[in-house]
Amino acid sequence: SHLTFFEMLGNFSIGDYFKKEAIAWAWEFVTQYAKLPPERLWATVFTDDDEALGLWVQQGVPESRIRRLGEKDNFWGPAGEEGPCGPCSEIHIDFGGPCRQGKPDSECGPDCSCGRFLELWNLVFMQFYQDRAGKRTPLPKPNIDTGMGLERMARVLQGVPSIYDTDLFQPVIQRVCELSGKRYGQEGQTDIAIRVVAEHARSAAFLIADGVVPGNAGRGYVLRRLIRRAILFGQKIGLAYDAANADSFLAAVAEVVIAEMGSVYPELAQGRSFILRVLQQEEAQFARTMSQGEGHFNSFIQEVNQIEGDLLLIQQTLEASAGVSVASQDRAIDLALHFLSPGAVVSASVPLEKGLPSVEQIMGGISARELVVDRFTLPEYLVAKSEQTHQLAEIHQRLQNTAKNLQVVRRQLPGVIAFKLYDTYGFPVEVTAEVAQEHGLSVDMEGFQREMEAQRERARAASGFGGDFETTRPYQELDAGHTTFLGYDTTHATSEVAGIIVNGERASTLSAGQQAEVVLRETPFYAEGGGQAGDGGLLETPRGLFLVEDTQSPISGLIVHRGRMERGAMALGDQVEASVDQARRNDAARNHTATHLLHAALRKVLGTHVRQQGSLVTPDRLRFDFTHVSAVSPQELRQVEELVNDRIRANLPVHKRETTYRQAVAEGALAFFGERYGDRVRVVEVGESRLVGTASQRPHSHVGDALPPPSQLPAPLPFSYEVCGGTHISATGEIGLCLVLGESSVGAGLRRIEAVTGRAAEAHVREQEALLAGLSQQLEASPKDLPARIDGLLAENARLRKEAQAHDRASSLAEAQALLGKATMVNGVKVVSGRASVSSAEALREVGDWLRDKLGSGVVSIGAVIGERPAILVMATKDAVARGAHAGDMVREAAKAMGGGGGGRPEMAQGGGRDAARLDDALRAAQETLQAQVKG
Repeated sequence: SHLTFFEMLGNFSIGDYFKKEAIAWAWEFVTQYAKLPPERLWATVFTDDDEALGLWVQQGVPESRIRRLGEKDNFWGPAGEEGPCGPCSEIHIDFGGPCRQGKPDSECGPDCSCGRFLELWNLVFMQFYQDRAGKRTPLPKPNIDTGMGLERMARVLQGVPSIYDTDLFQPVIQRVCELSGKRYGQEGQTDIAIRVVAEHARSAAFLIADGVVPGNAGRGYVLRRLIRRAILFGQKIGLAYDAANADSFLAAVAEVVIAEMGSVYPELAQGRSFILRVLQQEEAQFARTMSQGEGHFNSFIQEVNQIEGDLLLIQQTLEASAGVSVASQDRAIDLALHFLSPGAVVSASVPLEKGLPSVEQIMGGISARELVVDRFTLPEYLVAKSEQTHQLAEIHQRLQNTAKNLQVVRRQLPGVIAFKLYDTYGFPVEVTAEVAQEHGLSVDMEGFQREMEAQRERARAASGFGGDFETTRPYQELDAGHTTFLGYDTTHATSEVAGIIVNGERASTLSAGQQAEVVLRETPFYAEGGGQAGDGGLLETPRGLFLVEDTQSPISGLIVHRGRMERGAMALGDQVEASVDQARRNDAARNHTATHLLHAALRKVLGTHVRQQGSLVTPDRLRFDFTHVSAVSPQELRQVEELVNDRIRANLPVHKRETTYRQAVAEGALAFFGERYGDRVRVVEVGESRLVGTASQRPHSHVGDALPPPSQLPAPLPFSYEVCGGTHISATGEIGLCLVLGESSVGAGLRRIEAVTGRAAEAHVREQEALLAGLSQQLEASPKDLPARIDGLLAENARLRKEAQAHDRASSLAEAQALLGKATMVNGVKVVSGRASVSSAEALREVGDWLRDKLGSGVVSIGAVIGERPAILVMATKDAVARGAHAGDMVREAAKAMGGGGGGRPEMAQGGGRDAARLDDALRAAQETLQAQVKG
């Protein structure tokens, strides 16, 4: 009976009718219009709401079918820490039959969770105001919020077992069945999967049509979770993304949603292509994410397995060495210390059948080793061998702690891993939980939430403010009232100082040099909002001059001027002459109007699915974010730019006026931030004419219909028509020129365009001309010949690079041959050791491979200085390893001599250091280690 998207049929009344009428009309509707049998209807009221109970009795509901419920079930609000709230009352229908939980009929009712009863109608009686302390006081005008769920009513009226059996859902359900080859109603788990896919596809289609795109925060994250959950359940019934054909099963299901509901919700039909593309791309992306995320998940599990095996091996080695010999004990302790130390980055410190675990870090720097191994710190690891035996007790304790940590990880995936999968790969924690469950693991959700909160704290700290009461307190305490904004009509006004804030505290005066915030009774300065930067300018008093650097509105209705007292003084009550920097304002206005032109042009070139998702308008440049699922091609970008500049050259008038929000939307104004608008809004029209009348007055035509006479046709819509509170120019010609600087991605389904206009566009053109002239002079070619000249230089550079590489290879080969001629014997093992002149680790490896192949049997130990850092490479043939040679040990000892680290397998290892002057010492250390390994 519950949905993520449902159609609510409701109505509100503020100060008009209340409980008596709301209850009477609800009962009238369900019994007389919906014709539900009254004897099957029950009512619920809040615990002490005797008034509501009496009103239900008046409607004919027996008191035996009225239940009193507490705050959990029958009290609404407040929505935040304080606000309107009140008791609820509900109408439930009884499907009959015995209680599914075995209760007698006298105890079973709407408050029973057995499923026999279904809530149909809810009435919220908003009659109190609750303050922060929890005290409730009556509202001067109590109000009503009442309604019912369409899907639930359809289920009852159609007499079907669930909302999924109604004609609202059956076409969608049938499409899922067609795609999966499954039958609905045959098996419980299959039915659940079918319902999830159908319901979530429906929800996702509506969210995308409403301008939401998948993301990792806010509404976008809700959409992404819905889509990905649908995909997971789709996989359970054999549905999967077909990468070869870019075939999305969710898009196929959404097509049915659009076909069934598009006539009632035209935004579905209008946004069809966009909805399907978003679903297709998100399904494709999630297929990659699943593969990548599961790979990292499996790597973590494999690492845990390897650590567990190595831990057992180390414990056995320690036990076996006890009482054997001091050398054997030291060797076992070495192995344990290596396992427990941060320096254990590549392999075991002694040759064993199974090497120590790799600590190749996965998931943004988090590995199983870091989470489960109770490690020694580096200074503890570097103790003298003579002291190691004294650490046996602590070594055993740390190994036991590691074993305990492993047991925990075997039962529960650490929250930090779940967070890294979410934060780095967009792997929703719900999906991680599903995958973990398949491995027999739960997820540490508390740990995940701690990581999430830590990330939020970092974000809050980075933003510089937390939006708490302390931030707004100085403004709340000002006795300045509402600031009247005059800036739409003028950039100069006489006003009075109504408030001064210095260092976050109220002040009465200002003196020269002080930074402050000044509040005026009325101001021509535009406060930052709607993406447009705040104005700058001057506040001049008879006694001084204040330089306004920025204008903000920290709380609703208050405009503050931030800046510095340049000279003289200022005090509360002073008369000021407020003057906006006209050039700065005009530059910002040009850019703001240009964003409207860009928006309109993008919708014409790319499609009406394009919706503004944010903008930045400063005097210097503009930035416009919009919904679109793929990169805008160079050709499309050029079309957009040409269309904008065509409208600029046409010098279209820019009309600004106030109207109601509802009227603006009815007339066709774009308004994608509805929750931010008030009842009255400012609209901006770019064009000679606009649509007259409301949407309901527009004539409709269909294929084959005769067109109405011209006198009855509405005027065409303006090129751009938007709800906007920013400042704008009077005609598009004032923009001069708009240059698009670039287009990029800012998230899944979100694109960004950056552009300049007016003086900034001129400056950009001059800068590009100067750059072109400089290149022409430098390359001794005219601008038109530059491409050919650059192509020639690139070809020449590639040829020289190949020649240099060939020279280096020949030189390295000559060096290698010389080293081969100086091979020595160490306890019967042939050894080539020395320096190589190479410029990269890859080249050093090539030299090592050549020497090993030519040597046939033995050990190669070569070093080089690469980018001012020493590096060493050791390779051993199989027969040399059989004699006891271990390249990893040789490299580790050699790297210590250079102040670095490294290691690897017995056959091959490499390392590096910090001191290039110690490279020869490192080569000697490697040879001494080999001498100890292969005794004659």
